[in-house]
Amino acid sequence: MGRMAADTITTQDDLELSGAYDPGQADAVVAGLAVTTHPESVDCDVVVEFTNPDVVLGNLAHWAARGCHAVVGTSGFDEAKLERLATVWGDAVGNCLVVPNFSIGAVLMMRFAELAAPHFAGVEVIEAHHEDKPDFPSGTALATAARIAAAGGSNVADTTGRGTDVNGVPVHSIRIPGVIASQEVICGGLGETVSIRHDTFDRRAFMPGMLIAIRGVADLPDKLTVGLDALLGV
Repeated sequence: MGRMAADTITTQDDLELSGAYDPGQADAVVAGLAVTTHPESVDCDVVVEFTNPDVVLGNLAHWAARGCHAVVGTSGFDEAKLERLATVWGDAVGNCLVVPNFSIGAVLMMRFAELAAPHFAGVEVIEAHHEDKPDFPSGTALATAARIAAAGGSNVADTTGRGTDVNGVPVHSIRIPGVIASQEVICGGLGETVSIRHDTFDRRAFMPGMLIAIRGVADLPDKLTVGLDALLGV
């Protein structure tokens, strides 16, 4: 994702790729730039953070201290981790935008699920990703379930031991070859179900949303924002 992001940025007339940072890729070249292992050498207005959930908070603490705006595509931000990020970001000069999913279709799927779920007796989220995805449930699934719960959706059935419970909304994770990213929200009521599904077949689907985030993060009203919704008007 980082390599694709870098390549995409170089094609935009109003954006300039000023550096690439990866502590584990000392000899790599991305979009014509040598990858640096020293974050202090990165000079930019906006950092796009695609990294491992285990190191993302440390990286963001550095970018906050540098006064950068940050667009975060790293997954795994549950409520507890977002609270930690709010502390890490603290009084930073720049804004931080955490994006559970850069796909515009996925953002709309989450919004549709948020609207539909409160009208049904039960709702569950099923997400599937490629076998190398390190975290589960996905950031998209966690964000979807949290939004459903905040809107009043839940499951009346006993879900003990089934999936991950997010404020009463069960989330089930699949990691399997042949899949990039897929999520389905199933709402059930008396004699009917509604399924809201989104599938990603190519990682290029994430690039338009990433560009929207890069261009819009500096204008967000809050220091820490979650999701593309504010930039898409949904």
